[in-house]
Amino acid sequence: MASKLLRAVVLGPPGSGKGTVCERIARSFGLQHLSSGQFLRESLGGGDGDCVMGGFGSILAAFLPLIPTPIHCAACTGFPRTLGQAKALDRICELDLVISLNIPFETLKDRLSARWVHPGSGRVYNMDFNPPHVQGVDDLTGEPLVQRDDDRPEAVAARLRKYKDAAKPVIELYKSRGILHSFSGTETNKIWPYVYTLLSSRIPPILSDEEN
Repeated sequence: MASKLLRAVVLGPPGSGKGTVCERIARSFGLQHLSSGQFLRESLGGGDGDCVMGGFGSILAAFLPLIPTPIHCAACTGFPRTLGQAKALDRICELDLVISLNIPFETLKDRLSARWVHPGSGRVYNMDFNPPHVQGVDDLTGEPLVQRDDDRPEAVAARLRKYKDAAKPVIELYKSRGILHSFSGTETNKIWPYVYTLLSSRIPPILSDEEN
């Protein structure tokens, strides 16, 4: 486990790869991975957290060390999907950095339209580049996968517009504070090395870039 305190939030539209990036951050730097969508799914007994959050998706954060009170409070806030929530998060902790993922619209549309999920765990599959071993079935439980209503092609454009409107003041806030770091691209594997380099300048990694 890392020895230095670091608080980071990963922002991005639905389908941008926030979950993948945060999982890699957690593994590479020994940080705790907090997903607002996962907290909501657990608190709602397996419900769809992202849908309840109004289409903003699960904004993810990595916090270390694992301190019960801040983590409990952060789980309650759901992480900043509006300017008001960003300011509420300020009362819980001071962020060290914010990572913003900028992915082209067409790429997001294709990713979301090909995305299927396991409702109970929130595991996400993409039929183009991360399909399940058996089509339509979760790899671990054998239970059926579903496509969320807001991942259907006809709903994706509206969902992305809603994210853009909600996220703009949040991003501007963190930019004004000098803690926003934006990464653009169409593939998570090509964006990740730059994220890794940024984090490595703040906290010693426990895994090399190649091990992810």
